Amino acid sequence: MTIASRMAAAMQSSSWIRRMFEEGAELKARLGADRVYDFTLGNPDLEPPAAVKEALLAAVQDDRTGLHGYMPNAGLPATRQAVAAHLSQVHGLSFSPDDIIMTCGAAGALNVILKAILDPWDEVIVLAPFFPEYLFYVENHGGVVRVVETDRDFVPVVSRIEEAINDHTRAVIINSPNNPTGQVYGADLLHSLGGMLAVQSRRYGRPIYLINDEPYRRLVYDQVEVPSVFQAYADAVVATSFSKDLSIPGERLGYLAVNPQAQGRQELIAAMILANRILGYVNAPALMQRALVNLLGTSVDIAPYVRRRELFCRILAESGYQFVTPKGAFYLFPKAPLDDDVAFVQALKEENILAVPGRGFGRPGYFRLAFCVPENTIVAAAPGFARVRQRLAPGT
Repeated sequence: MTIASRMAAAMQSSSWIRRMFEEGAELKARLGADRVYDFTLGNPDLEPPAAVKEALLAAVQDDRTGLHGYMPNAGLPATRQAVAAHLSQVHGLSFSPDDIIMTCGAAGALNVILKAILDPWDEVIVLAPFFPEYLFYVENHGGVVRVVETDRDFVPVVSRIEEAINDHTRAVIINSPNNPTGQVYGADLLHSLGGMLAVQSRRYGRPIYLINDEPYRRLVYDQVEVPSVFQAYADAVVATSFSKDLSIPGERLGYLAVNPQAQGRQELIAAMILANRILGYVNAPALMQRALVNLLGTSVDIAPYVRRRELFCRILAESGYQFVTPKGAFYLFPKAPLDDDVAFVQALKEENILAVPGRGFGRPGYFRLAFCVPENTIVAAAPGFARVRQRLAPGT
């Protein structure tokens, strides 16, 4: 074998999202992109706000010397100061620049966090349905994933999480607003979860970290508010990016933030800074960090996502699909009319509709649709959704 056995196994079980996206590319090449209705990839199609281009141009035209050299591994001090001030206002806590590390997206932040806290065979609780890459991120650092199911509305059940905790548990990863379901976890739930984790941390004599992956924080609907995980639990860490709220996923800019009240905070931050370097990220992109200082209050106009969500929900409901209306992000996660979600997704493909089976997210029997696509794509796919539903589950 020319590659590592672990990588060979990972390639066999790798993300269904990418697999379906690649199948879609072949279908588009054969039929034409306008005849294929691709809902596989959460790649925001809205252009970044005008302020992003303005900030980038200002950063590029800054002719001071030394702006493109190495920097502290945690990121530019001015950027960290700006992020800390922003978080202090949002969460009602006093963040300092020392609580912030700029990262290569939320994925970089999560890997930095896990590298800093995991010893071999430490366990990380992940809630199903989940973002598939969590499994690989934990494995990257010698950890073991313990999956806990959410309820039928995709809401975490604190008692189930508590039952899964043992002396190997090091962290719980949550994702709110959630990919793939669009669910947003309420303040009462977070405080209940935080209270339970505080008790279990004392029981086992070390902190069990609550990691919230929240790149969709600003993409919420119907006046829903995303509560502060920092207010709910002292040993909380947030990983996030600007990929979704500024529509710049290719720029790979994010950060991690540690609760100022976390125990052993200085040691934890120091370990994460070292992790940022030795994982090979070194530091987040300098140009984007300089631009970001002027963009922390900026976000895309989510009105198109609002319209698409309402349109898609109406189309699916009229065809008889069952789903929980998403409160945030840009995904729907309906129940498949067949127990075999892969077979159902293949049936959709016969109508040139591309979706992702739920088993890729740890919840078989469902499928994910990304609505960060033009409205005419959703409208054009409507007859195909109806035909497949009628063919596979007539009269139900």
